[in-house]
Amino acid sequence: MQLSQHTFLPLLKAAAAASTSACPSSHCLPSLHAVHVKLGFLANARITNGFIQGYCATGRVTDARRVFDEMPHRDTVSFNSMIHGYAVSGDVRSARHLFEQVPAPTPITWTSMVAGFCHAGDVESARRVFEEMPQRDLVSWNAMVSGLVGNKRPVEALCLFGRMMEEGFVPNRGTVVSALSACASAGALETGKWVHAFVEKKRLWWDVFLCTALVDMYAKCGAVELALNVFTSLRARNTCTWNALINGLAMNGYSAKALDMFRQMELDMTVVPDKVTFVGVLLACSHGGFVDAGKEHFYMTSKKYGVGLILEHYACMVDLLARSGHLQEAYKLISEMPMKPDVVVWRALLGGCRLHKNVKMAETVITEMEATCSGDHVLLSNLYAAVGRWNGVEDVRRTMRSKGIEKIPGCSSVEMDGSIHEFISGDKSHPSYDDIHAKLTEIGGRMQQQGYVRETAEVFYDIEDEEKEHALGHHSEKLAIAFGLIGGPPDATIRIVKNLRFCMDCHKFAKLVSKIYHREIVVRDRARFHHFRGGTCSCNDFW
Repeated sequence: MQLSQHTFLPLLKAAAAASTSACPSSHCLPSLHAVHVKLGFLANARITNGFIQGYCATGRVTDARRVFDEMPHRDTVSFNSMIHGYAVSGDVRSARHLFEQVPAPTPITWTSMVAGFCHAGDVESARRVFEEMPQRDLVSWNAMVSGLVGNKRPVEALCLFGRMMEEGFVPNRGTVVSALSACASAGALETGKWVHAFVEKKRLWWDVFLCTALVDMYAKCGAVELALNVFTSLRARNTCTWNALINGLAMNGYSAKALDMFRQMELDMTVVPDKVTFVGVLLACSHGGFVDAGKEHFYMTSKKYGVGLILEHYACMVDLLARSGHLQEAYKLISEMPMKPDVVVWRALLGGCRLHKNVKMAETVITEMEATCSGDHVLLSNLYAAVGRWNGVEDVRRTMRSKGIEKIPGCSSVEMDGSIHEFISGDKSHPSYDDIHAKLTEIGGRMQQQGYVRETAEVFYDIEDEEKEHALGHHSEKLAIAFGLIGGPPDATIRIVKNLRFCMDCHKFAKLVSKIYHREIVVRDRARFHHFRGGTCSCNDFW
C-alpha cells in the first residue's frame, strides 16, 4: 500500500493505542516515526503532533521533545501537547519554561498546564496557573474542578464550583459529573440535591453516565432511598449503574437488598457483572455476616462470569471470615493468595482480631503487614488496653515513637446550609465552639440519666480517668453531632463524614443521641456507613 499523509494518520493512531495499552514498551512509535521522517512528513503538523502526544502518553517525554524541536512549524496544538506532557510527568520547570515561549497562549494552552499538573498530582501548581489566567472559559473551570476532585479535595472543588457559578458560567455535563463526584466524596447531600435540580431545570441530557454519577452520589451520601428512586426511574442501565447501586447498598448496610439487586442484575441480559460488581456483592456479605453466601460468590459465582479475583475481593472475604470469628480460616486464605496481600487485606484481619480480642494473631498481623499507619498501631494498643495488657500498650507507643509514627487526628465534616464544616478532635477554633461545648455538656447530662458511662479503655492508659473523659468528649464526630443539633432544623438528619474508624465510645454516644433527641444520624467512617435511629445502629454494633 502506498503511504500518503492521509493513510499515515490511521497507522499512527493504531501505534499510539498499542503503545499505551497492550505493549507500553513496544517500538511501534519509534519505528513509525522513522518512516515518517524518511517520507518527509515532518511539515505535516497534524501527524507530527500525533507523535508528540503518543510519546508523552507512554512517558517518553524526551522523545516527544525531540520531535517537537525537529518541527519546521509549530502550531498551538504542538505547544499544548508538549506542555501537557511535561506537566503530567511532573516536570514543572520545563512545562513553565515552554509555556513562556508560546507566542500567543490561548485558553486551551493554559488549560493544558492546569490539567497536566492536576494529572501529576501537583494541585498547588495547577491552582497557581489557573489563578494567573487572564481569562477563563468553561473548559478551564472544568479542568480545575475535575482536578481537585481527582486529587481528593472535594470541599475545594465544591467551593470552586460555587465561585464558577457566581462568575456567570453555566455548568455543562462535564461540570455536573465532577460536582456530583465531589458531593459524593464530601457527603454534601444538599449540594448534590441542588445539582440534581439544576440538571432537571436546564434539561441536560440524562445519559447513563450522568445517571450513574447521581446514583453514586446519593448512595455515598447515605441517602439510599433517593439512590433507589433514581435507579428505578432509569430506562437504560449499564454495568456501572448496577455497580454504583449494589456497592452503595452494601456500604450502607443494606446487605440483603444489595444481594437482591445482584440477582436482578443477573436477569438483565444487557449487562454482565464485572470485578467491581463482586466487590459490592462480597462487601454486602461481609457487612451482613453472610458467610455461606460470601463463600459461594467468592469461589463459584465469580468463575461463572469469568471474573478473576483481585485484591479487593480477598479483602472483603478476609473481612467476612474475620468478623464472623473464623480468624484461622481468614489467615489461611491470606497465605494462599496468588498475589501479595496489601495493608487493606491485613487490616481486615486485624479488625477481626480486635472484635474477637485475639491478641496473639493481632501481633502476628502487625508484624506481617509491616504496619506504618498510626491507625493500625492504635488498634493494637486499644486491643491491649481492652484485655488489660498495659505493658503491651506501652510497647506500641514505644514502637510508634521509634519509627516516627504519629497518630492521625480524627476529622469529621458536616454539611450545613450549603457549607461544609470540618472539625478536628480537640480543636476549639470553630466560630460556634462555645455553643457546641454547651450542647455537649447538655448531652452529657441527659446521657448520664440514661446510665451512660464513657468507654475509656481505648484512650492511652497513662492519663487520669478525668483526662480520658475530656479527651473522649472532644472527638471530632461528637463535635460534629453537637453542631448538627444546634445548627439545623430539629427534624433534619445529621450527616457526617469521618476520616477514621468509629471508636467504641463515639459509636455508643451516637446511638444514645439518636434515641434521646429523636434524630437520625448518618456517619460514613473509613470503612462503612452507620445509620443511627432510635438508639440502634445499622451495623448492629459489628464494625
